Amino acid sequence: MTSESGTSKASGTDQAVSPWEASLSKLRDWDPAWAEQCVKLTTNPWTEGVLPAKFIELVSIGLNAARTNLNPVGARRHIRAAIEAGASREEILFVLKVAAVMSIHSCMFGVPILLEEASAGSLQDAGKTRAKHLRKTGDAMAAVEKIKAIGQWNEEWDPLVFFAPVWTDEYMAACLELYAANVFPRKELELLCIAFDASYTHMYGPGTRLHIKNALKAGATLEEIMEVLELCVVQGVQACNLAIPILAEELERHSATQNASA
Repeated sequence: MTSESGTSKASGTDQAVSPWEASLSKLRDWDPAWAEQCVKLTTNPWTEGVLPAKFIELVSIGLNAARTNLNPVGARRHIRAAIEAGASREEILFVLKVAAVMSIHSCMFGVPILLEEASAGSLQDAGKTRAKHLRKTGDAMAAVEKIKAIGQWNEEWDPLVFFAPVWTDEYMAACLELYAANVFPRKELELLCIAFDASYTHMYGPGTRLHIKNALKAGATLEEIMEVLELCVVQGVQACNLAIPILAEELERHSATQNASA
């Protein structure tokens, strides 16, 4: 059910299961019919029972904390709900670590363009610099090779190895530690990565495809994957959480200004 404040409650518990903030009360005043429909839409993942409540909150932490959102209020709300649902510090910290390394997609976006726009001479110079860096490290690319061995290498990362082999291996070492941590079962890890890649503020197609394939191999159902994608859509409610209080304040300020000048 949904309380007057717009916070859904899981059946038989008193745990908050909603992405909404106080803005919902104002939205109900202005447009009650649409508000109620939106509440049903955005609280559905919590009430359908496809994914455990704790995992839903962990995914929601990631979506709010990711560099494409950086929503401190939403992150706090879902961290609190995750703890109440039984999540450990290790699990929540793991989600934040995964959120941190997702920024590699800045390179995935920019490096192919760099490759296309670079002149032949520039590429030759880059190749010499690459060879120089590799000589210093003894041609060691251990982390890259281990990522390939566990099936997590993305072929779109190949240009990174050309332009910045040492840095790429350092990045892959950080990722490798996450895969080796075993904080989440493989299926949940892949579902979490789907959420990050498919998020509407991110929408990284190659990564989404890779993690959907891996999630299916790990035993995820189509219903579970769809539920994660629905959580990405639910994140859209943050537009209302952010701007409705601002709109209310500005309308009140405008009205006060008009009354003062009347």
